[in-house]
Amino acid sequence: QLRGTVQPAGGFNDDGDAQVLRKAMKGLGTDEGAIIDVVTQRSNAQRQQILKAYKAHYGRDLMADLKSELSGSLAKLILGLMLTPAQYDAKQLRKAVEGAGTDESVLIEIMATRNNREIAAINEAYQEAYHKHLEDDLSSDTSGHFKRILISLALGNRDEGPENLTQAHEDAKKLADVSSNDSSDSLETRFLSILCTRSYPHLRRVFQEFIKMTNHDVEHAIRKRMSGDVRDAFLAIVRSVKNKPAFFADKLYKSMKGAGTDERTLTRIMISRSEIDLFNIRGEFIDLFDKSLHHMIEKDTSGDYRKALLALCGGED
Repeated sequence: QLRGTVQPAGGFNDDGDAQVLRKAMKGLGTDEGAIIDVVTQRSNAQRQQILKAYKAHYGRDLMADLKSELSGSLAKLILGLMLTPAQYDAKQLRKAVEGAGTDESVLIEIMATRNNREIAAINEAYQEAYHKHLEDDLSSDTSGHFKRILISLALGNRDEGPENLTQAHEDAKKLADVSSNDSSDSLETRFLSILCTRSYPHLRRVFQEFIKMTNHDVEHAIRKRMSGDVRDAFLAIVRSVKNKPAFFADKLYKSMKGAGTDERTLTRIMISRSEIDLFNIRGEFIDLFDKSLHHMIEKDTSGDYRKALLALCGGED
């Protein structure tokens, strides 16, 4: 059972929250603590109501006020939480493709883990915010098989049915087939046609069949036979199918381990998973790394940014 760490607040009063936020930003200085308390302890739907109440009550744009009062990592976190999930994902994708380089890891993380409904909402939010189709931007910014994988995922028409055993056996055979006259081209194409279109329950069965046939895991095959972004994208899909919370726990751990913190990744995952499966991610985190997500955030971040992240994390395991 998937559950987030952020639940809708009981006894919610959008007008009251709008007043608290206005008071926190009026005059000299900013009461970051008050802003963190309100924003991290409301569901996204409630935050959308606060935006409207703030506008109705003060004739001001809450996003603009927050932007001018907050800075750095805290600003990115709070402003990200105020966007709808689809707007937030669209913005992250846009950032990943605009400018000189492309941030492939962000494209992979988002496109490989969202369901059809989420993808449809992202496409709509992207079009609305940037007056361009997400598909066109992905297309002009990537190439080859990697581009084909992203475009296929961006269509958001993954099958949603149950497993089909006969089909799963056929699919596994297709993935396992490494006949020597095989060009790498058809290999990637075969993986794409199965990994990007079949339902999650069906793919789980395909992976089991694959192990029976080859005596090794499909991840091993991908690592051995592919490279670069194509490999990373297929691995992300496979891991997401097997255990999505574990996939994100691993990314969170990597964002904080060693010297320095990858705050962009940390912020992005904490925002995007807070109402979906962050509670499960916490469980996987402690299982995988023998320390709690809460502990690692506490150790690795500081100040108001830390305070806000810990509020989203919602407790020590």
